[in-house]
Amino acid sequence: MVDVIVPNVGESISEVQIGRWLKSEGEFVQAGEDVVEIETEKASVQIPAPESGYLRNVTKKQEEFAMVGDVIASIEPAEKGAQTTSSAASPTPAAPQATAPAAVAATSPSQPSVASQPTSDGGFVMPAAKRLIDELGLSAAQIPASGPGGRLLKEDVQRFVTRPTASVPVAPPVPATPRAAAPASMVSSSSSLMTTQPGRSEELKPMSMLRRTIAGRLVQAQQTAALLTTFNEVDMKPVMTLRSKYKDGFSDRHGVKLGFMSFFAKAAVEALRRFPAVNAEIRGNNIAYRHYQDIGIAIGGGKGLVVPVLRNVERMSFADIERSISDYATAAGENRLQPQDLEGGTFTISNGGIYGSLLSTPIVNPPQSGILGLHSIQERPIALDGQVVIRPMMYLALTYDHRIVDGREAVSFLKTIKDVIEDPSRLFLEV
Repeated sequence: MVDVIVPNVGESISEVQIGRWLKSEGEFVQAGEDVVEIETEKASVQIPAPESGYLRNVTKKQEEFAMVGDVIASIEPAEKGAQTTSSAASPTPAAPQATAPAAVAATSPSQPSVASQPTSDGGFVMPAAKRLIDELGLSAAQIPASGPGGRLLKEDVQRFVTRPTASVPVAPPVPATPRAAAPASMVSSSSSLMTTQPGRSEELKPMSMLRRTIAGRLVQAQQTAALLTTFNEVDMKPVMTLRSKYKDGFSDRHGVKLGFMSFFAKAAVEALRRFPAVNAEIRGNNIAYRHYQDIGIAIGGGKGLVVPVLRNVERMSFADIERSISDYATAAGENRLQPQDLEGGTFTISNGGIYGSLLSTPIVNPPQSGILGLHSIQERPIALDGQVVIRPMMYLALTYDHRIVDGREAVSFLKTIKDVIEDPSRLFLEV
């Protein structure tokens, strides 16, 4: 047997979550063929088969956690697997089934295996009921069984915990701290508690690695930075007119569509040059000013919102920006983003408008000091040259770290974005 081991997928990453098994247990795989997809706190990574053969001994299910270096499956070499065609067709039976109590099998051969833990009536606990009992920290001896032969069913446990009053004292639940500190191999992939009341079901599932990271970063930003948001609005008609005029020729020449994000990325570069504090970060008692612009673009991926980074946007053309965003969007949808795609970044642009957001206050991604929020384009009446006209308007929001960015700088930064978008020729004339 050749072990399938969780590899080292990045500095400081010690725990991963099993995403999808791309191959089923017992299925033949070629050497180098992806077997399983794992989720880190930054991206998805595929683990290839170390050798050709049959997938065996899968120890981790989807959504379960594992540590770097853990063995999560084995590969039975093809020569050996070919000698046992019956075992190649189906996974090896689990040990608990092979050692099921003889008393249970003798009672009813047609019944599935049950746990050996006795109930108050001397019967046995069904597997689903035992899992629920363990999760709730109960004892099978407390719960009346209603199944045939004194078997304790999952419904019996549900009925017991949802009763208004219990005649038997309920054992205290397992403390939260030990469960949180349990090894990854002991963490349940998912659990559910179905009550007897219609329409009152609940399902408990573990946070994905990505969601855990997002939650931690957002809390960190709120606790460590002095965040403030300023707003403005921009007339999108000039950009929309320019885009409509050149989009076909742009697509024919560069093989990618001309979107609005490249205009905002270039406008952000100009604003970051004028107000470098928004592009800086706090390092201890110092401020690190960057003379380059690595801009993160928020993209909705297969597992949630991700922010891949465009490097040195100040050197990129419109086509380079649009092509990079398109490639990242495809990779995010297929969970193929790599950790290095998400690392770094000096500033972020988030477009909630594609989901219909009219106005929001985005949260800075630490250690960055600013994030630009774009919103939906809506036709609204505005005063222009002494007349009321209907124009496609968009609200802009800049959230910034007030520790190093003053209000004057933040307002001027956002005004620069507005000026460039409302007169895109500024991008080429550098005025």
